[in-house]
Order: sequence, then C-alpha cells, then structure tokens
Amino acid sequence: MSIPAVGKPAPAFSLQNQDAETVSLADFKGKKNVILYFYPKAMTPGCTVQACGLRDSAAELADLDTVVLGVSPDPVNRLQKFIDKESLNFTLLSDEDHAVADKYGAWGLKKFMGREYDGILRQTYIIDKDGNLRQVMDKVKTKTHHDDVLGWIKDHL
Repeated sequence: MSIPAVGKPAPAFSLQNQDAETVSLADFKGKKNVILYFYPKAMTPGCTVQACGLRDSAAELADLDTVVLGVSPDPVNRLQKFIDKESLNFTLLSDEDHAVADKYGAWGLKKFMGREYDGILRQTYIIDKDGNLRQVMDKVKTKTHHDDVLGWIKDHL
C-alpha cells in the first residue's frame, strides 16, 4: 500500500478507542491538528518511550491546537492497560485488522532478528485542521519523536 499524498485530504477513518468509543478523523476537522502515529504494540519498550514523550508534551501540543491519536493493532482492552500503566493523556485507537494502517501505508514488510513478517511500520502523519495531510514521518526515532513533531508543527502550522 502506498502512503497518501501530502497536501491532499487525509484518508478518513473511524476506530474504537481505549474506552470502546468510536473516534473518527472527521471529529477534529475545523477544530484541531492531528498527530496520527502508528506504533507496533502497546507496552513494549520502544512504544512506551515514544508514548511517554508525547504524554510529557501534552501541554505544548494543546497550545498548538493539536491532538495525538496513537494507532496499533492491539485490542481495545490492551490499550486501556497501556494508558493506565503509563498515565497516558491522549487517545489510543485499535486497528486490529490493520485496515487504517493499510490506508496510510503504515502496514508492510518488517525484518527483526533475521525474520521477515508483515506488521505496523512506525510512522507518523500530521494532519491540519482542514483535514489535509501535511507531513509524513517515516523514519521515526522513539526517543525524539515528540520533539520532532513539536518542531514541525511549530514551524509549519
């Protein structure tokens, strides 16, 4: 699957959050910028570092009218455990069938310890208040992800 084009409307989606409530990209149109980030699995070391960086940047992101939506193939109940364990202050979405990851080009071939398999590619999409895709970050570093997205939003939105 290919990555959507920057400058075009971001692919629409509706997924269940950690509370089993439906969240849609359209919910934020005209109101908030969206950091849509895909991560492989809740409560794993890299994903925890990435999520905690975003958690700790909540005030700065709020000042920039920006919300964070984390997407993984984890089931809804695992998302709530992740939020509780790490005191996360943003929405996590369950994409068990990876349909949304497919739409965004965030599902594909991965290699780990000599093994190849399909899975979530750690990627981030910045969507403006009009619902347009403004930036794709496909080389995400978990330790600096929060600073990278903050810097980009401050400079461009």
